[in-house]
Amino acid sequence: MLYHLFDWLNSEGIKFPGHRLFEFITFRILIAMLLSLFITTFYGKKLIKFLQKKQIGESIREEGLAGQESKKGTPTMGGIIIILAIIIPTLLLADLTKVYVQLMLVSTVWLGIIGFIDDYLKLRGKRLAEQKGEKYTKSGKDGLAGWFKILGQVGLGITVGATLYFHSEVKIWREYLGPTPTNDSTVFEKKVNGEAKYFTETKTPVTTIPFLKTHEFNYSKLLPASWRDYTWVLYILVVIFIITAVSNGSNLTDGLDGLATGTSAIIGVLLGIFAYASGNLVFADYLNIMYIPDLGELSIFIAAMIGACIGFLWYNSYPAQIFMGDTGSLTLGGIIAALAIIVHKELLIPIFCGVFFVETASVMIQVGYFKYTKRKFGVGKRVFLKAPLHHHYQVKGYHEVKIVNRFWIVTVLLVVLSIVTLKLR
Repeated sequence: MLYHLFDWLNSEGIKFPGHRLFEFITFRILIAMLLSLFITTFYGKKLIKFLQKKQIGESIREEGLAGQESKKGTPTMGGIIIILAIIIPTLLLADLTKVYVQLMLVSTVWLGIIGFIDDYLKLRGKRLAEQKGEKYTKSGKDGLAGWFKILGQVGLGITVGATLYFHSEVKIWREYLGPTPTNDSTVFEKKVNGEAKYFTETKTPVTTIPFLKTHEFNYSKLLPASWRDYTWVLYILVVIFIITAVSNGSNLTDGLDGLATGTSAIIGVLLGIFAYASGNLVFADYLNIMYIPDLGELSIFIAAMIGACIGFLWYNSYPAQIFMGDTGSLTLGGIIAALAIIVHKELLIPIFCGVFFVETASVMIQVGYFKYTKRKFGVGKRVFLKAPLHHHYQVKGYHEVKIVNRFWIVTVLLVVLSIVTLKLR
């Protein structure tokens, strides 16, 4: 809104000191991050006191883990402040006419609502048990039914996939290397660092293959030639799978103080680099990556997300004063997935979301192996001492802080590896 206000003032010729600052995306990125930091750190304390007053505390499933008892009653649903700290700076500082900004705002609110309902139903179950004088024990059956969560994630996947495939403003520029065009309306000229270059515009659904010189892959090649008119169906299914997988992976990772929050902030830095580079014609040309018009505005949203995670970490780090709940973890995972798809880096997700990936894989392996051995031998056996993986290390005697710090370090290394893929081909 401020961006549009200053844009209107400039168009009307109304000048004042610093009136052109909002034209620079780097300035708006910095302000967005600072504003989101302020919202989460200043109002985070107020939210904690409000949640404590309303007795909105976390119920911990009794699993005999170190430090588990001390977490009981810690305020939850703190993801509300993360969502607000993302949305408010974006509304104020980003160009709201851009489809990518609109899509990410919708994604944030969408998954935020699903997570909030899930947290609310868990809280209601706890209060009903207390009113009956019963001991409340948190179980996997609390909250929203699993199918309802999946349905919400599928709905978002359809929305994101259909928008990216069909919206007229979603396009990619490719450098034209053929003979100098004459009277060809599909080829246009742009100056890059003073040098005239020719480009064509395409809406082909492609993704980036890491470490390969010919690093773009067209989804339509996965289908027989006679089916390629239905590439949009395949693309939307891929988007649904990615959003569902990453948002659930983030949700599973949110089991130790600061683990999901810090990991999401580190991944956000990477996605911000990808978005800024692909949205800047000079950087895209230098790095030989696809240029995506209007993508640079998304850097403001990502900066707000990073600031929100870092600010929330002030209260969520060990010992946590507040938990984000599903309100935050589902939302952050969905945001990361949608951003990765928008910047065409979805094949890098298993790398930079490596922590989410192994946490999810550990649960799948544990459950699958337990069911298999129980069916075959009559007694269920386990691969890990406890799943998700971070609980395995807790049972082994590692302190919670050490586990979190090491998972952060692993994420930093994976993010650096992902950045290297921009040039290492």
